Amino acid sequence: MEILHYLVDALTPFNLLLAVVGVTLGTIIGALPGLSATMAVAILVPFTFSMAPASGLIALGAIYTGAIYGGAFAAILVNTPGTPSSIATTFDGYPMAKRGDGGLAITLATLASVFGGLVGAITLMVLAPPLANVALHFGPPEYFWMAIFGLTLISALSVGNTVKGLMGACLGLLMSTVGVAVVGGDVRYTLHTQALLGGFDVTSALIGLYCVPVVIDLVATKAPHLSLEEDTRGYRLLEGLRIAWTNKFNLIRSSVIGTAVGILPGAGGSIAGLIAYSEARRASKHPERFGKGEPNGVLATESSNNATVGGGFIPTLVLGIPGTPPDAIILGALLVQGIKIGPSLFNEQGSIVYTFMFGLLIATVLMLPIGLFLGRYAYKTIVRIPKSMLVPTVAFLTIIGSFAIHSNVHDMQMMFALGVVAWILQRYGFAPSPIVLGLVLGQIAEQGFVQTYMIGSATNSLVGMFFGRPISMAIVAVAALTLFYPLIVELRSRRRKIKVVEATDTVVKTDVTVQAKYRDVSAVLFGVFFIFMGVMAYVQTNDMSAMGSVFPSAVAAALVLLSAILIAFQIGRQKAPKRANIPEEVKESVPRRIAIIVAMAMWTLLLPFIGFFTTSLVAFLLLMMIATFERLSARAIVLHLVVAVAIVGAFQLLMDQALGLRMPMGLFY
Repeated sequence: MEILHYLVDALTPFNLLLAVVGVTLGTIIGALPGLSATMAVAILVPFTFSMAPASGLIALGAIYTGAIYGGAFAAILVNTPGTPSSIATTFDGYPMAKRGDGGLAITLATLASVFGGLVGAITLMVLAPPLANVALHFGPPEYFWMAIFGLTLISALSVGNTVKGLMGACLGLLMSTVGVAVVGGDVRYTLHTQALLGGFDVTSALIGLYCVPVVIDLVATKAPHLSLEEDTRGYRLLEGLRIAWTNKFNLIRSSVIGTAVGILPGAGGSIAGLIAYSEARRASKHPERFGKGEPNGVLATESSNNATVGGGFIPTLVLGIPGTPPDAIILGALLVQGIKIGPSLFNEQGSIVYTFMFGLLIATVLMLPIGLFLGRYAYKTIVRIPKSMLVPTVAFLTIIGSFAIHSNVHDMQMMFALGVVAWILQRYGFAPSPIVLGLVLGQIAEQGFVQTYMIGSATNSLVGMFFGRPISMAIVAVAALTLFYPLIVELRSRRRKIKVVEATDTVVKTDVTVQAKYRDVSAVLFGVFFIFMGVMAYVQTNDMSAMGSVFPSAVAAALVLLSAILIAFQIGRQKAPKRANIPEEVKESVPRRIAIIVAMAMWTLLLPFIGFFTTSLVAFLLLMMIATFERLSARAIVLHLVVAVAIVGAFQLLMDQALGLRMPMGLFY
């Protein structure tokens, strides 16, 4: 009966209003690149101090879970994770949107997020104390191997191009070592500039690596950004429910993975999403569909990353160890409210905790109608916006999103530079996802690696520390299976094709064996470049301490080895034939792409000197002109001007007045 009393407390009109507003705000904030769940919770924490502790927790929990879910909107519609937790959602969500299934992808993301959130919240309510003890058994070796496990997803993402994927991961790992070392305090690879002392900010790098290439490619052709075939079919709830029910085991497995990863302090939704995606692909009967618009990929990622919300609260409430950065902020809010964190919390202040848990459940359920409503109109809006408005709007969000993280123009400039590099690499077969994975998991991997190395060296049991612990070996075994499973499947399929060829006529045999491999000149050039980069990175470790050099030197050596393997693969291959003439209507506009790059470069460079509003307005109008393929009427020109002033002005007020961020004033405004 006491439990029902807590449920009634959570269902008061005020708490319900907080849950609705929190989920709505969180979803909108999470959908905007750069405005992460951590920022949303941090900004709104002071407003909860005047509330009752349970109500304040419900508001923060609703914002948190809504922001994690909201990241799927940007991931699906513009191929940019709104939050790091939605990295893997881009793999299949955006391809679904491009073929006209964006509404279905958002519906699946909503259903999966609600299901995963409920699993995490129920687990928090029922199994919090015993599950919190699991986190205590994870030491440095386990965290290192967990990060390596996350990196094994590269094999699943790069079938047929695994070496380039692993090279990209090494590049991301090297990027994660820039700045002050997480262990030892060495200053590494900063090129003697203060801008790199803090390293590459993960969120701004993520925006650049994913979003800038999309903006550049949007102006390449007249073709619409997303397919228009689906306008009349709404959010396709019944179809989404049928797909979710058919793949219920994937949903359950991914939600359990998300809850388990959420319990581990520091792991978070990005690792959970990657592991769940990898396991969904491994268990699928059609793994070749992943990365091409497979609904199971969206279900796995979104159910797992939302399950980490409930899972992350377990060590936060029971042990006082925050599972994720938003949990750390919420932990601070609890302490300000005078709530004593620890195992006795559930007995001494059970009314607050259980009311909050029920509130989190209610907020998760409310995510279904709110998400479907917002998702339906978000997709229709994005589809109908002409490129002349979509391109500058998306570019503006990348600029303001990367700046807003730390109110730092260097983050914004680095975001753009990384975006251009990612666009170049992507054109030659180096996908941005492995780079992002390396960057996201780098600090976790390094901290675990260095600490394990130090303990093993001090106890003369280096091999035992890395390979002698039961949990570590279990993670290594699963990681090895994940890494080599796609290759095993590919070898099996080749053997089956050979058997089919032997049992059929020569026509089929010709179709199977005609796949010739040509020399990739760009692979050779990039291989040489990365060997040079790896050697330079290795040489610079000579000036570092043992703790600061062991990880980057290992990564640099791996990069050199993989680059050499890439070059070796090209030896002996025949020269590729000349490409056939491309029809005029399919040709991509190189001048427009160059113009976009130049305009955004000037935008990021001049903004701190001229001022945010003036520079952004001029750049917004300039990008409108670059993205316009047809002559505009006078009415359309006026409409574009009004939209530019409205968007730039609205965000100026939002950032400056509502969020209290100091925007660059420069010479003007």
